[in-house]
Amino acid sequence: MDTEFAFEGRVRYSECDEAGRLSLFSLTNYLQDCSSFQSVEIGSGIDGLEGRGLAWVLANWRIEVDRIPAFGEGVRVSTWCYEMTRAHARRNFTIEAGGSEVVRADSQWFAYDAARGRATRVPEDQLAYLADRPPLAMGPLGRRIVPEGPGEARPPIVVERRDIDTNHHVNNARYVSFALRALDGAGLEVPEAPLTLQVQYRAMTFLGDALVPVVHRAEGGCDVDLTGDDGATRAVVRIREREGRA
Repeated sequence: MDTEFAFEGRVRYSECDEAGRLSLFSLTNYLQDCSSFQSVEIGSGIDGLEGRGLAWVLANWRIEVDRIPAFGEGVRVSTWCYEMTRAHARRNFTIEAGGSEVVRADSQWFAYDAARGRATRVPEDQLAYLADRPPLAMGPLGRRIVPEGPGEARPPIVVERRDIDTNHHVNNARYVSFALRALDGAGLEVPEAPLTLQVQYRAMTFLGDALVPVVHRAEGGCDVDLTGDDGATRAVVRIREREGRA
């Protein structure tokens, strides 16, 4: 069956960066909001999963950006799950603007048992998400991002209440925001589109925790290793230039 879900809107001023374009933080929020809206649509929203002690947690993003929509521009955000096993799910996303697809994303998700604090088998009823649609033609999602180039530690970022979501840990998109803040502090600019944004999540971060961003300057972009005060990586954010889509 075709269980693609989509919503439409316009880029708000509050979602823009200083250039008047959708920020990468807001862009990432568009994608995760789309999958959350789909959960509500099929009757498996926040309350439904939380009441069972379960949640979907994101392990990996690969977001390919051809063009970043500007303030006031109409957008259509869509998503569909193209693979689901008892261990994980894979989900694609697109953003359309100006009559064409300008962003596409691939992602990997795990079902999480809150009581046990670990990944668990995907419940049978979650197969309702699975669409009869092939995955997008994209670069590899990758299993592990290893930061490249010399690293420069930036001042710690203490997790505040606004960074926490309903799963009681730092929201996925916030890690992108933390990385962008660290890049700005290091005097590095995000490459212009077309670009690729990858995020790999290693461990959860909670209210009051401190994250130390380690900025790595690499050819064609940068990596930000967001580490806990124990030195262990919580997430890695990679931003790279890439050639435009044919």
